[in-house]
Amino acid sequence: MELAYIPSPSSGVLYLGPVPLRGYAFCIIIGVFVAVWLGNKRWIARGGRAGTVADIAVWAVPFGLVGGRLYHVVTDYQLYFSEGRDWVDAFKIWEGGLGIWGAIALGALGAWIGCRRRGIPLPAYADAIAPGIALAQAIGRWGNWFNQELYGRETDLPWAVEITSSADGRMPGTYHPTFLYESLWCIGVALLVIWADRRFELGHGRAFALYVAGYCAGRFWIEYMRVDEAHHILGLRLNNWTALLVFLLAVLYIVLSARKRPGREAVVEPGDGEGPAADAKKTDGDATGKDAPAEEATTGDAPDTEDSGKPGKAEEPGKPDEPDVSAEQEGAEEPEESKDGAGSAKKG
Repeated sequence: MELAYIPSPSSGVLYLGPVPLRGYAFCIIIGVFVAVWLGNKRWIARGGRAGTVADIAVWAVPFGLVGGRLYHVVTDYQLYFSEGRDWVDAFKIWEGGLGIWGAIALGALGAWIGCRRRGIPLPAYADAIAPGIALAQAIGRWGNWFNQELYGRETDLPWAVEITSSADGRMPGTYHPTFLYESLWCIGVALLVIWADRRFELGHGRAFALYVAGYCAGRFWIEYMRVDEAHHILGLRLNNWTALLVFLLAVLYIVLSARKRPGREAVVEPGDGEGPAADAKKTDGDATGKDAPAEEATTGDAPDTEDSGKPGKAEEPGKPDEPDVSAEQEGAEEPEESKDGAGSAKKG
């Protein structure tokens, strides 16, 4: 007996007057905003400027969308280019179908272009944005709920998702909500990266590599539960092999990077940025630039006390200038010959 389940929306499109609001696209947009917001906070905490993450995202996001769509179309080409299919559907990104592997690959290329234009190291930027990407994926997966896709095997568990559509070979019923599993897993990965970054001060791309490894570990078992059409190699789905390979590469990068470049970048953005590093730099500059001349001025105004051995005193108002005793003594001692001559004359 079915006690409860997650109902699917009757339609993946909401209309605001004549304007269609598609649930899949809406989730992607919200995810991007969350990723940029969190990435900006982490970037400023690392000593970068406010707004830099958004500026680079202008390059990364379009590249990522194109890369994600290309990966999906190439790996599931039969959905668009087989008999009875319309190849124009390959461009209908709002209907679903983004491969995270292609999105990260081409998104990284776009981020590299943006970082290079600003003289910023890509690994430092990737570390700052990594938890935000995981949260963006967690939000974006709910777009699959709107489209009634990415579900697993049949189940009568209370949290099963109800599929009501029969389009594209779907069978109405209750199934494992693999989109929900992946969403929750991505939230856990984001929290893991934030904790590990604070605990171990990850740098040089290791926080991003940890995100990749963590996501791949979850994607492997979640992908294994899915029942939608996919290519298989040696009994495993293509994305299972991709997750396994990328996981090993990410772990290898963490190990080698920690040995070659331990610690964290001291400077993440050139110039006078906003943040702790810039404030410290400005404070040091004020201290060295203003205190030194004051000391010089104090030293220069002090009278020469080399003969007396006592510190000079400033002139007090109302008192006449005292004669320089040392100068009179020097003046008195200079005409030694004349003194001797005068003294001889008197004696003679």
